[in-house]
Amino acid sequence: MFTKRKLLSALVVAASVTGLIPAAQAADQTIRIGWLRGPNDITLAKSRGTLEKALAEKGIKVEWAGPFPAAAPAFEALNAGSIDITAGSSTSAIAALSAKIPLVIFAYQKMSPGAEGIVVKKDSGIASIKDLAGKKVAVNRGGTGEYLLMQGLQTNGVDPKSVERVYLSPSDSGPSFTRGHVDAWATWDPFLTIAETAYDGKVVADGAAIKSDNAVVLVASKEFATSKADQLQLVFDVIKSENAWAVANKEEAGAVWVKEMNVPSNLAEKIGENNAVPTTSVTDADVKQIGAVAEWYAKSGIIPALPNVKDSVVSLK
Repeated sequence: MFTKRKLLSALVVAASVTGLIPAAQAADQTIRIGWLRGPNDITLAKSRGTLEKALAEKGIKVEWAGPFPAAAPAFEALNAGSIDITAGSSTSAIAALSAKIPLVIFAYQKMSPGAEGIVVKKDSGIASIKDLAGKKVAVNRGGTGEYLLMQGLQTNGVDPKSVERVYLSPSDSGPSFTRGHVDAWATWDPFLTIAETAYDGKVVADGAAIKSDNAVVLVASKEFATSKADQLQLVFDVIKSENAWAVANKEEAGAVWVKEMNVPSNLAEKIGENNAVPTTSVTDADVKQIGAVAEWYAKSGIIPALPNVKDSVVSLK
């Protein structure tokens, strides 16, 4: 017989189970995004609040993690399962893939020539990349800085062994550059623009002179991209909209970025001009370009093994 006591117990259990369902659904409807203090679309969407608003309409919550000082620690957070999506350079993504971090690239933004380069002090006597022989250059290990330097040396016929690579984080490279501990700095925005405007620097080679194939990429964990492909597409839809706004309003986008990066407001125009460039889904040509950089990385001994770039890309609309 189903007594009142048993009925009450059953109702309590049912209520408990029912109470768990919204919590489980809420967890499933949360996207964790790692952001960097850098001029990219994710930082823009975070600052303008567009991502939260658009996803809230779909019942999805956004949780922000960061800011991360560079792509490498953001990728480590992704590897640890702490975040689902983040941004970085294609060079840093290659290093992460080589290290077996399970990520996929879902958006591609070719860097403009002015957004990266090698900078020296104006009174250094260094007029070209060829003058770097016998000098010390600050780079971030396995990232954009090391790529820019090595690619620049190769492009200009300079023996890489003649140049000392000083491995420093971006935050440590600035002080070393200003104090003369290094002779040059291979870097990207906002650091490049800061070095020019605040550190008495001059660019001896920009991305075009270096023949850089670097790009900004947006990445997701492989598990997230597989199990929540619809949510990834929703995020990308907002990103495309934000990017279109930035391309049409470069200085305004620059103003947002300098505020988020906590750098002087007078850098907004140049930061916007350098970094508000089109973001697209990843094309076959983009895969080929990333693959070429990966092959160069492996050949140069920067990474221990060549990753399979083609299998580490998802095609979105």
